[in-house]
Parts: sequence; C-alpha cells; structure tokens
Amino acid sequence: MLATTERVELLEYAEQLGKMVSESDVAEYYRLCLYKLRTSRESQKKISRFIKLKDQYEEVQRFGKYHPDYKSVMMEIREAKRDMDLDDRVAEFKRAENDLQSLLDEISVLVGGSVSKHIKVPTGNPFFDTGSNCGGGCGSGGSCGCSA
Repeated sequence: MLATTERVELLEYAEQLGKMVSESDVAEYYRLCLYKLRTSRESQKKISRFIKLKDQYEEVQRFGKYHPDYKSVMMEIREAKRDMDLDDRVAEFKRAENDLQSLLDEISVLVGGSVSKHIKVPTGNPFFDTGSNCGGGCGSGGSCGCSA
C-alpha cells in the first residue's frame, strides 16, 4: 500500500512540474511563435512549397543522378529550404523550440541525476551527455567498464 501511495504522490509532483514548465516564459514564448508561424500566410506558403518539393526530391532520390529532373529538383529544393529557413517566423519558432527542448533536457538531467549518476537520460544533446563515461550507455555494449 505504501508503494502505491508513494507512486501516486510522485506522479502528482510530476504533474505539478509539467504544469510549471507549461506555464513558464519559455513555453509561453514557444506557443506564441507557433501561433505566429501557423497564422502567417507567407510562412505557410514557404513551408508548403518545401513539403511539395520534398516529395519530388524523394522520387528523384530513388533513381539518383540518372533521373532526368535530378539537377533541377536538387536546386529547387535547396532554394526552397533556404527560403523557408530564412523566414523570420520559421527561424524564431526554431529558436523557441530549441529553448524549450533545452529546458526539458536540463530538467531530465536534474531528475535523473538526483536518483543516480548512472541513470541514462536521453537528451539528444551532446552537452548533457558528456557527464557519463559510457559510450552509449551500459546496455548498449559501450566501453564504460561498469559491471551492469
């Protein structure tokens, strides 16, 4: 019974932490940037163009440089990607998304580290992965030398 009560209490704390993150300035700015991106006709046109060209690109990739439209599709997709990435709202959204992801990574590392320094916390960010001596974690056959 104690383990169940403790588990419920931990889940409630996790919900509180999630709510705090959701109400943070970082999350609020992310939502604002997402809204601005979704409501910008110009940005959405650039994104749609890129997605359409991406489908053509995947078709061309099946045949490689032997496809008759290879050069034109490759050039068009590069231009569309650059045009999309240089859009102010797309760039602002990507920065906000990275900031929110960094906050979530920091929280994951703190929670995992408070339990044990051997806890694997997948962050996808090499900055946070440097604290471990394991090359990919104990379960991956890495050369960390632990006896797990």
